[in-house]
Amino acid sequence: MRIFHIQPHAVAEIAALPVQAPPQGYVWIACSRRELEVELGAVQACLQATCGMTLVDLHVSDLLNNQLPSHYDYTSLYDILAFRRLAAGHSETDLDHPGQPLTQRQKQSGPPVLRRIDTSPVCFAVFDKVVLTVHPAGCGVLETYAARLLSPANGAQRAIGNQWPTSPADLMLRVVNLMVDGFLELRRELTRQLDHWQTELLRPGTHFNNWGSLLDARKSLHHLDEICEDQRASIQDWIEALAGWEASETIGGQRGLELLRVRSRDVLEHIERVVHHVRRLEQNAEIAVQMHFSAQSNRTNDIMRTLTALTAIFLPLNLIAGIFGMNFEFIPLLHQKSGFWWAMGTMALTAVLLGVLFWRKRYLARTGR
Repeated sequence: MRIFHIQPHAVAEIAALPVQAPPQGYVWIACSRRELEVELGAVQACLQATCGMTLVDLHVSDLLNNQLPSHYDYTSLYDILAFRRLAAGHSETDLDHPGQPLTQRQKQSGPPVLRRIDTSPVCFAVFDKVVLTVHPAGCGVLETYAARLLSPANGAQRAIGNQWPTSPADLMLRVVNLMVDGFLELRRELTRQLDHWQTELLRPGTHFNNWGSLLDARKSLHHLDEICEDQRASIQDWIEALAGWEASETIGGQRGLELLRVRSRDVLEHIERVVHHVRRLEQNAEIAVQMHFSAQSNRTNDIMRTLTALTAIFLPLNLIAGIFGMNFEFIPLLHQKSGFWWAMGTMALTAVLLGVLFWRKRYLARTGR
């Protein structure tokens, strides 16, 4: 568990949960689900002392649920936002087994790029003076943002421009935006992987053997599409609730409220970009499979057309051979020395004429590759 006291011009990490509301700024409490489960009493006592209200039981259950979809909920004193992240996750996660490293469990199937996308939920409880984040064990997004807040260089620059998160809601939106941008950074590598498969699928004369990985990729992309839809719906609900807020000192007045609305719309726009990209990748994978089978079908048709043309060329030859193989006593040219050569010449001439005819009709033409 990490606790930060964020003021207008400074950020400090504190060692213990506060026992009263800070005179300036607000408190950020970041903990994993297992830590919240163990320290729930202390966290509830901190919220009661600093905000005058504790989390209701249903919201506590939501915060501890590691399969929770993205959604938004609220009470009169705080808001709850659950947001499933799309982050690179070589670190541990507690989707099914909280607190156990990823190496101790069966890893997901599919291409390496999609296996690195962790979709564990991160939950935010936003009060006037406190923001509580509940995340998977080893969540790199929150650690990255915490390091950014505590960086001396960033601190000096932001203190001059007064660019610290002005309120708990502002901090929540910045962390959510960082989570969404984490997937946007992976899209180039994911696109390169699918483009490689497209090239393999459409390359003539090769046998594509990665059907299992491709099907897993399609399922993973469909799953990401559903997650992004839930993310978009939750942020839209947040924006609708934000429209009813009134300007207050806790959020920085009217300017702070306008900044929250602008940042919320920016987060929604980023999510829509992710949705568009995931759907385009899913569509490209589907189109590549269809084009592969279409190309295989065309190749089979070319082979059958060639075999049919060759069969048609040899049918007259078989007819001539069958005629001269009849058991009649009197057949023209049968008892002549030149009869054999006349029959062979006729058969060769027939084969050449039919071959030229089929070539001109493109029955034997080589298709471009």
